[in-house]
Amino acid sequence: MNAPAKSILLVDDDQEIRELLEAYLSRAGFQVRSAADGTAFRQALLEEEAALAILDVMLPDEDGFSLCRWIRSHQRLACMPVIMLTASSDEADRVIGLELGADDYLGKPFSPRELLARIKALLRRAQFTQVRGGEVLAFDDWRLDTVSHRLFHEDGEEFFLSGADFALLKLFLDHPQQILDRDTIGNATRGREVGPLERIVDMAVSRLRQRLRDTGKAPRLIQTVRGSGYLLAAQVRPHRLGNG
Repeated sequence: MNAPAKSILLVDDDQEIRELLEAYLSRAGFQVRSAADGTAFRQALLEEEAALAILDVMLPDEDGFSLCRWIRSHQRLACMPVIMLTASSDEADRVIGLELGADDYLGKPFSPRELLARIKALLRRAQFTQVRGGEVLAFDDWRLDTVSHRLFHEDGEEFFLSGADFALLKLFLDHPQQILDRDTIGNATRGREVGPLERIVDMAVSRLRQRLRDTGKAPRLIQTVRGSGYLLAAQVRPHRLGNG
């Protein structure tokens, strides 16, 4: 079952927030459904898929982290963009969400207008990926499935990349052995972080390096070119999963 192009599923135990977002996003042209807890969210998403999910972190039965992990482990839902809402000021909570595969996050209280802008940005990015079509790209000891956003290592490890991580890796794979400046990289990661461009880019590259086990004192795959940007120092080739 394909998700309607502008459908959103929201889970939040605060009724006022649910009603506010349902009204605001509906006026923006979206079909909005909502749930008050994780159980209702799971059931609603299995009954009818959505183009994007908004997850509150604190829920009465389970937290948004476990819902995000469930989405990313579900074959039909794995590529759906996810935005997390958190009332916590602890940066660790936000990092956990992103590591589990969330595409973006907003701290409470937040502006519905800002949430709408981030929703539109994520859906544009998802549509762009679909239009580009899918293939499997091989580099070093890794394989990236550009349809499922899954990254495979030759030792058998496999995991899902969130939207911004996928967009950044795909950017490097589209321009192997070329220096990418911070403006170019920033365009691929915009919407996920707030702050100076240099910090945003450095954090995004650092997270991707961790995914690629490229965290030594002198990173081997994604190299820093001082004063210029970053470079993927690997050859990229098409690959068919299951073959050598």
